Amino acid sequence: MGLATTRADAAVVDFAEACGPVGPVAVRGGGTHWEVGGLSAPETRILRAPSGIVVFEPAEMTVRVLAGTPVAELQATLGDGGQCVNMLESSTSTVGGSLAIGWSGIRRLGWGPLRDSVLQVRYVSADGLIVKAGGPTVKNVTGFDLCRILVGSLGTIGLMAEVILRTRPLPVEERWLSGPADPFALRDALYRPASVLWNGSTTWVLLSGYPADVESEAQVAAGFGLLPAAGPPSLPPQRHSLRPGSLPELKREVSGELAHEFPNELASQVAGAFVAEVGVGTVHCHHGPSRRALRPEVGELNDRIKAAFDPTGRLNPGREPHLR
Repeated sequence: MGLATTRADAAVVDFAEACGPVGPVAVRGGGTHWEVGGLSAPETRILRAPSGIVVFEPAEMTVRVLAGTPVAELQATLGDGGQCVNMLESSTSTVGGSLAIGWSGIRRLGWGPLRDSVLQVRYVSADGLIVKAGGPTVKNVTGFDLCRILVGSLGTIGLMAEVILRTRPLPVEERWLSGPADPFALRDALYRPASVLWNGSTTWVLLSGYPADVESEAQVAAGFGLLPAAGPPSLPPQRHSLRPGSLPELKREVSGELAHEFPNELASQVAGAFVAEVGVGTVHCHHGPSRRALRPEVGELNDRIKAAFDPTGRLNPGREPHLR
């Protein structure tokens, strides 16, 4: 079912040697979201991370996988064991690329953010060294949680070679419903829906779990006027990350309840079609996030982290994680 550990270790060593200790370097996965955060500088060497599933342990609900492995291949292997990971999937996306961009799937409301699935990472540092962060068990609490910093960093502070992920059971039943309901009242009425989506006029909800529980929640949703749906709406290609608490204000603006101009961070969302993930803060729209200045304290923290992990700026120069 997987690669021998010695072969995986050798692949990680070869990857580190290819990265080396000097010169601008980046890792490209499937290229699904290669332009997010800006393009790498022209002189950057582009590498590929090693690929392969090292070991899947269904009883422990963990999987060790090399970063260049296609997400579709990983999900297929996990599915054979009745499990999965909450990760974006396309025909070309890789595990490392998905973690580098840090975007969770649309089940984040119920399943949690992608970063919570990462137990351990082996990455190549700016010095060309192999560094291990985290631990192989769910109860690991040792040391600094570098895994969370690496997820969403776009490869600017370390180049992921291998990860251990926490898996979760495949749901016994999933059911999409939709209708003209207030998405915030609906979310409050339901018990841990997997997803609540809203486009300004229609609300979609994904119920997930055991059949009896799904049916019970479906009855609650029916009281809000929701009917069975074939699936979620088509999601526009670009994403903005907003404060989840700002989405009710978006609803008030769309319904015309607000007389003043909409806040700058949300104005771009109502300029065209959008789909918002209620309770999460992700808004899917047709244009990417504009370049915006960070708050001084946030910018200072980002600079300190970058200086500590990559003082010469050789890792994926040109990419800016805050523009994800």
